[in-house]
Amino acid sequence: MRKQYVVIGMGRFGSSVATALFNEGNEVLAIDKNEENIEKYQDCLTHAVIGDATDVQTLKEVGIRNFSTVIVAIGDDIQASILSVLLLKELGVKHVVAKAINNSHGRVLNKVGADRVIFPERDMGERLAHQLMSSPNVLNFIELAEDYSMEEIKVPASMHGQNLREINMRANYNITVIAIKNNNKIDILPNPDRALEPDDILIVIGENEDLQKFSHVS
Repeated sequence: MRKQYVVIGMGRFGSSVATALFNEGNEVLAIDKNEENIEKYQDCLTHAVIGDATDVQTLKEVGIRNFSTVIVAIGDDIQASILSVLLLKELGVKHVVAKAINNSHGRVLNKVGADRVIFPERDMGERLAHQLMSSPNVLNFIELAEDYSMEEIKVPASMHGQNLREINMRANYNITVIAIKNNNKIDILPNPDRALEPDDILIVIGENEDLQKFSHVS
């Protein structure tokens, strides 16, 4: 189902989340005070707006209440991060995910109403643990939401020589292939008639349960 998201702060973390959500077919609005960040991604997202997310009028003008989830990915400006979360909850946003840079920041974000707090450095450790415990076919893992992730998975041997149209990932596994990596080259939105090779790595998005099942396909 197509959903609507807002990402506030288009640094490295925010831009990766925003583009991944958009590539999955969702509507994504980006907000950033930095004009250069907005210009860089305005053609890769549904909407991109130069604005201050600590200004209540800016949030009202973009129709913030109409979005199901807002991700506050502001970098090192702790005050702006906290104020943004506070305003979003006061304006009635149901689900606010916020990035924290340390435990103290995270506790404050929770107190002012963040529904979920993400610690990028700590989560990197959790990603490694996930990789170690999951199928050896899973090479990388990025959690996008509580039950929704992006993974890099080796092409199962049973699919060598087949193409994406024949395999029909969406219908058979309920996941979406957004790119294929091979020898450090990335084919974004690959041609469905492209035959899969043994060295290919699929970059896929889907619900964690579906990704887990696919990772064990031999």
